[in-house]
Amino acid sequence: MLDAALLSQVASQKSYFEVYARTLPPQRSYGVLAGTARIAEAVKSYRFSKNQIDYLKSTSVLHEKTLAFLANFSFTGSIWGYLDGDLYFPNSPVLRVEGTFAETLILETLILSILNFDTAIASAASRMVQVGGSKALIEMGTRRTNDRAAVLAARAAYIAGFSATSNLQAGFEFSVPTSGTVGHALILAHQSEREAFHAQYETYGTETTALVDTYDIETGIRTAIEVFGTKLRSIRIDSGDLKDEVTRARRILDDLGATSTQIILSGDLDEYSISDLSKLKVDGFGVGTRLVGGSGYPSANFVYKLVAIENNSEVRYVAKTSSQKESIGGPKDAIRFYANDGILVKEHTFDPYNVPAPLGRVDRVQKELIRAGTVTLEPLDIKELRRRHLESIEVLPISTRQELQPEGPYLVASPWIESSSKKQD
Repeated sequence: MLDAALLSQVASQKSYFEVYARTLPPQRSYGVLAGTARIAEAVKSYRFSKNQIDYLKSTSVLHEKTLAFLANFSFTGSIWGYLDGDLYFPNSPVLRVEGTFAETLILETLILSILNFDTAIASAASRMVQVGGSKALIEMGTRRTNDRAAVLAARAAYIAGFSATSNLQAGFEFSVPTSGTVGHALILAHQSEREAFHAQYETYGTETTALVDTYDIETGIRTAIEVFGTKLRSIRIDSGDLKDEVTRARRILDDLGATSTQIILSGDLDEYSISDLSKLKVDGFGVGTRLVGGSGYPSANFVYKLVAIENNSEVRYVAKTSSQKESIGGPKDAIRFYANDGILVKEHTFDPYNVPAPLGRVDRVQKELIRAGTVTLEPLDIKELRRRHLESIEVLPISTRQELQPEGPYLVASPWIESSSKKQD
């Protein structure tokens, strides 16, 4: 496309692209955006190396003019978007990209690959946090996904409300709090469960989590309390019928005087099992496989669409009209309206160059990320992003946050003011 655009002279025309999702995954009432800050940094450093250019040249696919463009590429346009942790709905304009057609076109794969993965994880994580109530959730999915994806999943999950991650690289790189437990290999490597617990006790004392399900769970619990004492911080159960096991484990711990010892559960948990188990006397969950797979929806299904292009100083709105994939032309921002009790009741899209007068309590959602090629988004500490999300989600009714099988999304972003002075094709 870039090659053809450079030859047809379209490449230099100012263009407006938009990222949005037509729908949410089934049985989701809202989505949680993640990856915006990463996009700002990725675009800033997006370049093509000499070796990459040489490889492209060897394929004999691109013209010399295109190779020269790539060799000298740096983004000079502007980007606005929702911030990490913001809620979104069908048709929400989560990102708006403006610049020449060539430079905005070339960013499509970069932007979508970041937003689609990070957002899928954050959206799944938020559902788990909401149904888990006050229970601690630890991200433990590193061994169930790609090595780099594991780090980014930990970041997205923490922003959406998870307490910590077992991935130390995520702690190092993004300052996500880290937490973890031992695995079964440590228990199996010793002559007995008791011997393994002694090694763990000598290393960490009582401020640790004993894995008690390697052999027999009840025996494991009793042995753990004998070795660590009644002040043992927590036990972890990773197998069996967790509903039965947690009830039995709590009774055994209390009978042994370990009333403050917490119970952590893990083992292919998702929002449905967390919702069910959180009603019991359990203190936290370790979540892996289902989380890093987006709990069944590994992509947010965002699309990157051209919505307007300038020609001879006139802006022409463009839109798809094909069945079930129609789009709405024109650049868009979003504005939100709230009821007197603070509950979000509407999200409307509007022309950012024809801003409507505010009516009551409203929020303009998009924030400037990049202006004329320079990153303007101020870095936010990851704890601040997490705090923003946990506050922002309170604008949804509690029933909406905790309902696992809604009939549809809570809201659909819809046009509010459409300019009649532009032509839509």
